[in-house]
Amino acid sequence: MDPQLNILQPDQISLAAEFLLEGELVAFPTETVYGLGAPIFNPSSIAKIYLAKGRPSDNPLIAHIASLDQIEQIACDIPDNFYLLAKAFFPGPLTLVLKKHPSVPPIVSGGLDTIAIRMPDHPVARQLILAVGQPLVAPSANLSGKPSSTSAQHVAADFEGKIRAVIDGGSSHYGIESTVVSLVSSEPCLLRLGALSKEEIEKVLGQPLSEATPQDKLASPGTRYRHYAPKASIQLYTAEMAPTKLRRLILQEVTSSNLYALLRKADEEGYEEIAILCTPAMLQNPALMDRLHKAASK
Repeated sequence: MDPQLNILQPDQISLAAEFLLEGELVAFPTETVYGLGAPIFNPSSIAKIYLAKGRPSDNPLIAHIASLDQIEQIACDIPDNFYLLAKAFFPGPLTLVLKKHPSVPPIVSGGLDTIAIRMPDHPVARQLILAVGQPLVAPSANLSGKPSSTSAQHVAADFEGKIRAVIDGGSSHYGIESTVVSLVSSEPCLLRLGALSKEEIEKVLGQPLSEATPQDKLASPGTRYRHYAPKASIQLYTAEMAPTKLRRLILQEVTSSNLYALLRKADEEGYEEIAILCTPAMLQNPALMDRLHKAASK
C-alpha cells in the first residue's frame, strides 16, 4: 500500500531532507510554482519523478541551487553572461541553460548535453537544498500536462499516495513558471516565456535575446508537449462568445498568479468548457497568453 502524503510545515525541512536522502519524493514551494524534487546525483529517485508525473523521459528537468557555489558541480564552460544574469536575477524566476557537467546523470536533461539551472526565491526551497547538501532537480509538481500546482493542496490532489511529502509554503507568488534562457551559444536565446519579462533580461544583457528555433526549445523544460491543460476544454475570446450546450465557466479576470488555480477549480466543479475573455491587459502579457494558448491547444 502506498504511503500517505505528508503535508509538512516550513519548520520540518530537516524531515523533508531525510525523506529525499532516503530516495523518497518531496514537493516544495517556490515563488513560481511548486516543484517535485529529488537529489540531482540520485538517478533512481529522479526516475521516480518521471513515473509519478507521467512525464516523458526526454523532457529535461530544472536543477535548483541554493548558492552559486553549487554551479561548478553541475555545469561547465560557464560564460560571463551567466554571472551577469545571476547577479541581477538570482534568486528569482529565471532559468539559465548551460553545458552540463559530466558528473550529472543523463536522466536530468533527457539525454541532452545541457542543463537548466535556477536559484528559487523562496526561503523554504533554498533551505531544503542546503539541508540535502546538493542541488535538487524539480519539474512542476503536477501530473504531466495538467495545470501546475500553486499550493500544497494542489500537490496533494495530484499525488496522494504517489509521493512522500509536500512542504506547505503558502500560495506561489508568481503562479507561473520561470523564464528560460539558453547561454550555450554565443547569443543568448529565449527558450520559454515566464515570470520574468524578456525586456528585463535584455536590459541587463545589453543586447536582444535571439529567437529560439524548434530545435533550440528542446533544451527547455515545458516546451515539447501539451501543458497546463485542465480536463475541461478551453476557448479563448476577445469579443462575443459563441453559444454552447456544454456546462461552461466564463473567466474574465485571469492573471498569471491565479491562472492555474482557476483551471483546477473548473475541473473540481465539473465544468465541461472554460471560456476565457482575453482583456487588453491579458493580451499584453506574453507569458500568460503563452500558457493560455498551450492549455487551449488540442
